[in-house]
Amino acid sequence: MPRILISALVSGALSGLFGFLLLPVLRALKAGQSIREIGPTWHNYKAGTPMMGGLMFIFASVVCLLINIPFMEDYTAFFVLILSLCFGLVGFVDDFCKLKKKQNMGLNSLQKALLQMAVSALFLYLMYATEAIKVEDGMIPLYIPFFDVSFKLHPLLYIFFAMFVMVGCDNAVNLTDGVDGLSSSVTLPVMVFFTAVAVARGRLDLALLPASLVGGLIAYLFYNWHPAKVFMGDTGSLFLGGVVAAMSFALDMPLILILVGFVYICETLSVILQVGYFKLTHGKRIFKMTPIHHHFEMCGWKEEKIVLTFTAVSAVMCILAWFGVA
Repeated sequence: MPRILISALVSGALSGLFGFLLLPVLRALKAGQSIREIGPTWHNYKAGTPMMGGLMFIFASVVCLLINIPFMEDYTAFFVLILSLCFGLVGFVDDFCKLKKKQNMGLNSLQKALLQMAVSALFLYLMYATEAIKVEDGMIPLYIPFFDVSFKLHPLLYIFFAMFVMVGCDNAVNLTDGVDGLSSSVTLPVMVFFTAVAVARGRLDLALLPASLVGGLIAYLFYNWHPAKVFMGDTGSLFLGGVVAAMSFALDMPLILILVGFVYICETLSVILQVGYFKLTHGKRIFKMTPIHHHFEMCGWKEEKIVLTFTAVSAVMCILAWFGVA
């Protein structure tokens, strides 16, 4: 337990220090965010704000895990980290393309999806090869929160399900990154939840990664709180999405994402509903703008209010999820 607390504190310090050193570099490289033309017009003043700030908490998390290697017995956290780093690399390529083109469009949807599926397949293979995924009589059990029961899936069906969940979760977290401090703040209680569950199940080594991210994200928020001095970019948001998705599978509870990822799901559903309704009704809309955080902006909510409200919802859902798995 002390290692977990120390890792969170060290990660916070490293993330803050790295951010202090990184910001001038990003400004010198003119690694500034471009604002989408179809996005909120009042966000235009944010153009030029340095991006790729997610490198702060990524760097801190990696260092904290590496420091703990001599004391670790369970290395599942590194499988989670590998998946997340690969997702983050996809985001880095996307961010780099945006900077090179000087616009807010990097990789296209197909390119990103194919890369994410490949990364997810790698993670599942590692988990299966090391028996981190439980196999009973040739079937893989899927845990149902609150009911304390599992039903068994054929491995192929489980793999397709897992890839769908991981890619969907990763993109959902990415969609949430649209207001200063939103994605990092919403993800904080999720990381606290995964840390608590891992500790409660005696998997202290696995708890190190989400605990490190708690410290890293808090430090990052000092730079990202409105008005943001830096954005995490797809580098950071896809990395976070990877951690959220992979932790749920590492703890054998992917369906818990319905609760702990409630805000991410709402953001994604708002886009799906808006696009579907727009096409069916030839131009009518359900929301003023999507993802849904922009709808609340257009209703007059300040960015700080959106962040605090969404974070409170995320925290409440994580508390509810705790009772479902405790």
